[in-house]
Amino acid sequence: MNSNRLIGIILVVVGLIVGLIAAAWLFTNEGLTGPARILGLGVALLVIVAPLVGGGVYLTTMGSKEADQQQDAAQQRKLLNIVQSRGEVKLDDVVVEMQLPKDRIKDMLYSLVGLGVFSGYINWDRGILYSSEASKLRDLKQCPNCGGEITLSGKGVARCRFCGTEFFLS
Repeated sequence: MNSNRLIGIILVVVGLIVGLIAAAWLFTNEGLTGPARILGLGVALLVIVAPLVGGGVYLTTMGSKEADQQQDAAQQRKLLNIVQSRGEVKLDDVVVEMQLPKDRIKDMLYSLVGLGVFSGYINWDRGILYSSEASKLRDLKQCPNCGGEITLSGKGVARCRFCGTEFFLS
């Protein structure tokens, strides 16, 4: 659990406890009249409880978003490690090992290329992903798969017009 979520939960709990203590004191104090109790409760809720609970809810939701981002980054690192350590890996093996759908793996690959940390190529028809040095790919003019012409198809991505193999340039 990350620190923002933990602090957020603590703030919500503290806010609720302070609210309960303030309400208990206001309604058990015999020196206060009805309108004074209501006014005191309103002030306690608006000035003390609401900021604590509101801040706690905000930190908890931000902590959840950070946890999701950390999980995505961990999955991207795992994918990068799998491909770079093996050099060549079947896409189906990556899907099984990471327990993610092919579309998610594809999105992660494009994200890694966009970040400039992965270079290689994939033949979507054969389902094989290759890691390669970026310098070799930049000088590549013909597809190593079919010998066809390679054209740029996006930022950091080149594609063979004939077999559909995509090359990721970092």
